Amino acid sequence: MIKIRLKRFGKKREASYRIVAMPAQARRDGRPLEEVGFYNPRTDETRLDIPAIVKWLKEGAQPTKTVENLLKKANVYEQLGS
Repeated sequence: MIKIRLKRFGKKREASYRIVAMPAQARRDGRPLEEVGFYNPRTDETRLDIPAIVKWLKEGAQPTKTVENLLKKANVYEQLGS
């Protein structure tokens, strides 16, 4: 199963995350199938590649809870229906 989840990077106590599509069994910082976004919780900055995310969701990828909340905030699910 493919998951859309966060991949941690950055310095200690200054973490940022890449939003990636990767197999559910892969390790957290392993090689992703595709990077589809960026999230910085310290500044609440989010950059999303919405067409790529919609493509993965249509193929059956499951977002984690945190990523699902980010996608809802960016209204990605509304574009999925159209």
